[in-house]
Amino acid sequence: MPPPADIVKVAIEWPGANAQLIEMDQKRPLSSIIREVCDGWSLSGSEQFALRYADGPQLYITEQSRGDIKNGTILRLAISPARAARQLLERIQSHSIDARLEALKELAKLSADPTFAAEFINMEGIGTLARLVESGTHFGEMLAFTLTAFLELMDHGIVSWDLISLSFIKQIAGYVNQPMVDVSILQRSLAILESMVLNSHSLYHRVAQEITVGQLIGHLSNQEIQTYAIALINALFLKAPEDRRQEEYTNPLEQHLTEMASSLAQKHLRSIILNHVIRGNRPIKAEMAHQLYVLQVLTFNLLEERMMTKMDPNDQAQRDIIFELRRIAFDGDTDPTGTEKRKAMYTKDYKMLGFTNHLNPAMDFTQTPPGMLALDNMLYLARVHQDTYIRIVLENSSREDKHECPFGRCAIELTRMLCEILQVGELPNEGCNDYHPMFFTHDRAWEEFFCVCIQLLNKTWKEMRATAEDFNKVMQVVREQITRALAMKPSSIDQLKNKLRGLNYSEILRLRQSERMSQDDFQSPPIIELRERIQPEILELIKQQRLNRLCEGSCFRKLGNRRRQEKFWFCRLSLNHKVLHYGDLEESPQGEVPFELLSDKIPVSDIKSVLTGKDCPHMKEKSALKQNKEVLELAFSVLYDPDETLNFVAPNKYEYCIWTDGLCALLGREMGSDLTRSDLDTLISMEMKLRLLDLENITIPEAPPPVPKEPSSYNFTYNYS
Repeated sequence: MPPPADIVKVAIEWPGANAQLIEMDQKRPLSSIIREVCDGWSLSGSEQFALRYADGPQLYITEQSRGDIKNGTILRLAISPARAARQLLERIQSHSIDARLEALKELAKLSADPTFAAEFINMEGIGTLARLVESGTHFGEMLAFTLTAFLELMDHGIVSWDLISLSFIKQIAGYVNQPMVDVSILQRSLAILESMVLNSHSLYHRVAQEITVGQLIGHLSNQEIQTYAIALINALFLKAPEDRRQEEYTNPLEQHLTEMASSLAQKHLRSIILNHVIRGNRPIKAEMAHQLYVLQVLTFNLLEERMMTKMDPNDQAQRDIIFELRRIAFDGDTDPTGTEKRKAMYTKDYKMLGFTNHLNPAMDFTQTPPGMLALDNMLYLARVHQDTYIRIVLENSSREDKHECPFGRCAIELTRMLCEILQVGELPNEGCNDYHPMFFTHDRAWEEFFCVCIQLLNKTWKEMRATAEDFNKVMQVVREQITRALAMKPSSIDQLKNKLRGLNYSEILRLRQSERMSQDDFQSPPIIELRERIQPEILELIKQQRLNRLCEGSCFRKLGNRRRQEKFWFCRLSLNHKVLHYGDLEESPQGEVPFELLSDKIPVSDIKSVLTGKDCPHMKEKSALKQNKEVLELAFSVLYDPDETLNFVAPNKYEYCIWTDGLCALLGREMGSDLTRSDLDTLISMEMKLRLLDLENITIPEAPPPVPKEPSSYNFTYNYS
């Protein structure tokens, strides 16, 4: 007979004594259990003790967290959080350096515990740590432990960052600006400054006055701290646009923004990131990849202002740019003397340049996006790649009218498309690592990217023998060419050109053909009927595959602070499809996890529903993640009796589809994921092609042939007698 659900069997340790093996009743108050344990070792004052986990982070157990205790867990009797906080607070102010060092080392470890942190903060512990840092008397290991404890305590969100003093900020910034500082101190100082910038508007301005992007560039060559340095650079950029609109800080902040924008664009920063990070001798880890992605997004967001700026048709300086485009393209032409003749010639030239409004091309740039950004791109092409620009314009002006590729219209639409593909103006997604190395290889990467793509558009237009009516079709093909090439992650602009060279119009047609069934061959009624007959068999096959994957199980990551060690848990379905087994893990497993190691389980019969996305309880609780599209798209929850939930965040979209499909199949519901639709199309296509092999090159009629009339007599039958 299985033990009651409220009873867990645990071992409790105490230094110098034999462990106690007890059956912990989860309905009893924790204080009563601790008193009983203390009595077993003849310890008085049970209110001065608490239980902690013996393994892993060794967190304190509270009434709120005791539900996480599993059968077979090893616990340890320890002094209570309040008593530990009081003792450590006294010891870190000790006159003995050795005693203070040991206390700070222990404090750095305990500060990650939310129960201890609350007690230590209530005793004004953070103020004490801040004063120790401000005094400037701590160095080396002692200072590193002090900063670690401070950062861990602040990360709990109990105390507002706005309470931090200016002298503390100056001291932390001083560690970053000093030439010879221990790596561990630098890491923690940069992390503290990043948290200040991200969590407080007022502290952002103070940090910005002490630390500049230029000062952080020097740290990028150190592989131990480059991730922290880029994270702080990203934080400064991320907060700058919002704070720029606050009037009381207008002048210093605008100056700081200008400095940051120029720093980000300058060759020194880009080349250091390229040579010491992207092309460094260490593989790029997930956190660094995320920071590079954020930096890439924020770099492109500098284009947002121009993208959303309409052209003023009455602004002579802006009109002069259009005149320069005309002058560079038709340099040999001399202006006629008469006003009417000059106007007629300009109109003709603007038509050859491909503008929609021949009389006043400035009107073409009044729509946002892409606004003035399109004109900036065209001017860059005309000035820097003048031969290419002139060739494109003159080549199209000499074609027949119906086949000419309108340069102006194409450049404007292409700029809008590139802004959509690279998500210009959107905030970075938490957890996304999708950066492109080639954008770090050139000082004007955006403009060079445009120049490559406009040549691709002109080439594709010729390959498609397109006319003005085919404009949208050409743009769709070009979008597909660009997105396919970017998905290959070219490492340089030249490599991008090579990728695009292989993705000509013929190749796109071939890829499209291989990715979908020919609509012409599979729309006749007999084929549709065959498809409908095959579909239930294929769906059952997909269902079995999903359930088999659930039986193998998957590892999931617990949401938490990225700076802390990641926590994992594993979940798998029993072989008879009746129970979900799950449990915590110390690290990500390399293969299947045995059922014996998964201490918790949920009967499938108790599962009421499966929630996804923003409907999940753990997405509603995490307010900081509400804007996080990446995490929302991977989140799902299992609701089971009585009113309990098991919350998941899948490691990727594939696992998300596998698990949501499998859980829906267990509940007898339709599997509606994108992966199911894709698998269904692929498998039905393969099955139908196999069944129709014998009918190759035979036209299948729309309707079955008519049944012939009955014969007038049946005398033609053979008489065996």
